[in-house]
Amino acid sequence: MLRELQIAPDNAALCSVAAEEFHLAAESAIRNTGRFAVALAGGTTPRGVYTQLAERYKNLPWNKIHIFFGDERPVPPDHPESNYRMANDSLLSRVAIAAENVHRFRTELAPEAAAQDYENQLREFFHPAPGDLPRFDLVLLGLGDDGHTASLFPGTAALNESARLAVANWVEKLHTFRLTLTFPVLNHAANVIFLVSGAGKSAVLKEVLSASNQASFPSQRILPENGRLLWLIDQDAARLLAGEKLIF
Repeated sequence: MLRELQIAPDNAALCSVAAEEFHLAAESAIRNTGRFAVALAGGTTPRGVYTQLAERYKNLPWNKIHIFFGDERPVPPDHPESNYRMANDSLLSRVAIAAENVHRFRTELAPEAAAQDYENQLREFFHPAPGDLPRFDLVLLGLGDDGHTASLFPGTAALNESARLAVANWVEKLHTFRLTLTFPVLNHAANVIFLVSGAGKSAVLKEVLSASNQASFPSQRILPENGRLLWLIDQDAARLLAGEKLIF
């Protein structure tokens, strides 16, 4: 695993760097395999990245790009809290990508059925050999205030899932299910990029990246076994890292 840390001066610069990372990963994957498979994250910072992609990278071969989602809320696809809707509004509706290249969680189904359906979609697209896993070219992730990522929250059953590709994860503190890819899938990706922005994330970021910290945050378990892990953060999020011994 190649693990990196990059600090951008502000949120706008972070979004610009992340969009360029997407661009480079897409070009490399398409050159090598003829397609690019990416799992998107939800949240405010990813929205900024997607907006930049729509504005600056319209000439990417979007017909060869396949969009998946790292997690989703159990709401209709046109709901304001839907990760799919956010990605569609900020990116997908603004570039020349075919509907069949967008693979969303079918949240019109019950949570367990939606998770199984997504696992079926992954197997149909990637065709992994028995015992193997789908390999995304790129996974984008965020960091929650409690150290969660995707919808892998502290203390939830999905943290212990080793066989399923996608699950409906009950999150007690939210009193709802969340749909999420599992650690085995996320850790099998060729590239994983955490996007962390703002002073509000500085405390948890310090805890997660501290070399001496033994706490078990879900985000600390993102360790691609044969890939690259990039923590892309802005200066506000990094403000408590000075003088810390980090994991890099």
